[in-house]
Amino acid sequence: MFPFKTSIQFDRKSSQSLYLQLSNQIIKYIKNQTLAPNTKLPGSRVLAEQLNVHRKTIVACYDDLLMQGWVESIPKKGTFVLSNLPLLHQQKLDNSAVSDFKIQTGFSFYKNSVFPKKTIKKTDGFMYLNDGISDSRLTPIDEIARTYRRVSSKKNVFGHLSYGSTYGNDTLRTVLVDYLNTTRGLHINKENVLITRGSQMGIWLSSQLLLKNDDIVVVGNTNYTSADSTFLYQNAKIERVLVDENGIVTDDIEKLCKLKQIKAVYVTSHHHHPTTVTLSAKRRIHLLNLSRRYNFAIIEDDYDYDFNYNHAPILPLASHDTNGNVIYIGSICKTVAPVFRIGYLIASKEFVDEASKLRGYLDRQGDALLELTFASFIKSGDLDRHIRKVMKIYKQRRDLFCNLLKAQLGDLFEFEIPKGGMAIWVKLDSKYTWGNISKVAKKYKLEIGDWQRYDSAKLKHNCIRIGFATYNEKEIYELINRLKNTMDEIKTQTATAH
Repeated sequence: MFPFKTSIQFDRKSSQSLYLQLSNQIIKYIKNQTLAPNTKLPGSRVLAEQLNVHRKTIVACYDDLLMQGWVESIPKKGTFVLSNLPLLHQQKLDNSAVSDFKIQTGFSFYKNSVFPKKTIKKTDGFMYLNDGISDSRLTPIDEIARTYRRVSSKKNVFGHLSYGSTYGNDTLRTVLVDYLNTTRGLHINKENVLITRGSQMGIWLSSQLLLKNDDIVVVGNTNYTSADSTFLYQNAKIERVLVDENGIVTDDIEKLCKLKQIKAVYVTSHHHHPTTVTLSAKRRIHLLNLSRRYNFAIIEDDYDYDFNYNHAPILPLASHDTNGNVIYIGSICKTVAPVFRIGYLIASKEFVDEASKLRGYLDRQGDALLELTFASFIKSGDLDRHIRKVMKIYKQRRDLFCNLLKAQLGDLFEFEIPKGGMAIWVKLDSKYTWGNISKVAKKYKLEIGDWQRYDSAKLKHNCIRIGFATYNEKEIYELINRLKNTMDEIKTQTATAH
């Protein structure tokens, strides 16, 4: 006879009802053959007495087991473990494997090296370099929360809780038309707008519709690595062209066009990622003319349009496009906080229609309430007020960061003060390597991160991108200090070696 009294344990503080706790434990014993097929279970009164629970708990448990198909009830005989249950062949696991679910996969699946994701486990006391992200502590969370509550409390909110449009929330699309036409010089209507969950989704959707095996996409010889990975995932062929102080070299693109069929050119025209340089007006016009002549798409990723410290923002390529060649991608994530996955893809109606169909299978729709919240946030002027506020702060941080880096490490690091954005492009003295810096920096609780991603083309330029916006004044001093301590040790090592 199975010892129910000693084998069944209840957690009376748990939110899970007692009958479900009992049911789950009996199922476990059936699966591991402790309760074999045809085993008769005690009557409800008897088991209730043994386990010191109400009889209704046992009745509810048996009903649940019967409904799931683990037991059968035979009139005038009782409740039995189902007689024809197949044996469940299971790998024997130790206790740690069960608790952590660290078991090997029981099936084959396709792995892809295109997306190498090196995750860094955050450790208290460490500082982490990033390639230019906003300071989440400056997020206007109170204003956003108030707006969200107001949106959620409206009588018509229930209409937004069901399935909606794969294009994204209609109100936000309408608001973005006015906002982008005003701030970016675009000439669009609602049919040109697809809401995305950040700019990366826009890049992915574009690549899915533009590229197949061996189709050619042109990028800079330094480029945003996530875009590169997205294109490679489509089995596209990446052709790299030079990037100089005026941005991507369009003369090189023209040479390629004369030799090969180009499907797309990817650019971060405002502040090239990672070098931060701006695409010149001459090259902008040249690129647009090339796209018209050779019928390729321009994927314009305008990831940090709002942050300019020395001049007014330069209008995007999309504002000059009259031929439907530009796919304009942007987001609010960088501007406000990465957690708010609100982005947009702007293109011809025909392209947006197709992208919305594809998006419907990837992500049926966005977060309608969040999109309504940001529609209100933009329309009320709160977004512009937030941008003006953080612009001043980020400019101060840029200036402090660059001044300290120049004063304390100017003999080792070469860089130009960026006109905008949230990061600087730093070239290390050729006598040293970022690999060595990464190792030594850990002694000073500084994590350099995946520095190799900035040289996908294997140019050996010895540069990385370092963000400044996410650190406050005190943190900037501390970061530079840790970097200086690191470099002092490396210089001592180098001198000793020689």
